[in-house]
Amino acid sequence: MNVRMGLIRKKADWTFDDFNAYWKDRHGPLAAQAPNLRAYWQNPVVDRAQRGIDFARGPWDFDGFSQLWFDDATQSERAFSDGDLAAALITDENHFLGGLHIVTAEQSVVIPLPADAQRASLLKRISVIRRLPGSSEDDFRREWRVHGELVRKMPGVSAYRQNVVTVREREKGKPCDYDSLPIDGIVELWFEDAQTLQDAFASAAGRTTMAHAKTFLGEITAFLVDERRVV
Repeated sequence: MNVRMGLIRKKADWTFDDFNAYWKDRHGPLAAQAPNLRAYWQNPVVDRAQRGIDFARGPWDFDGFSQLWFDDATQSERAFSDGDLAAALITDENHFLGGLHIVTAEQSVVIPLPADAQRASLLKRISVIRRLPGSSEDDFRREWRVHGELVRKMPGVSAYRQNVVTVREREKGKPCDYDSLPIDGIVELWFEDAQTLQDAFASAAGRTTMAHAKTFLGEITAFLVDERRVV
């Protein structure tokens, strides 16, 4: 399944609370009007600590991640490039955002999410990852599949999704090359709580998993997020 993700920074003169409220109450309902939109989630960042991992942190600093699902890439592109709604969204984004990158990703579910009631109680971590310099996209994809099987063995992981980036827009609506937005994947992990997260990575399986990560990843930039469904 393909997902369109917004990597979001608030305007510097906005407080996080004001940004988060506006995103939820004003921008969310506007974006929810996109034609053929199947689902839409917002993930405001609540913590930027790496937590549990000893790994080089990348340069990224985001205040939130949006996720929008369509049946295909053509529907996604049209929803945000044609008509009055597309123009209204750009105007609104310019009002409250200081930065916005867009990536389209192929999403794979490695460990399925539980039912909504249990999901609502979980802690979520999103990580932006970049492959080692000199390695290819094919190398990255192959090793990330191996990595997924290692994560399966870690205790306390409630759910896990991999999002392999296929299209990059450093500026919304303008596809760019890899060097302009060097992000290879977006990780989504869910745990019962922060202690479960720490214990998972401190376990023998967790140490094996992170040793493997260092063989194919150059950077991991982790964020704890809240998540809320808009559509």
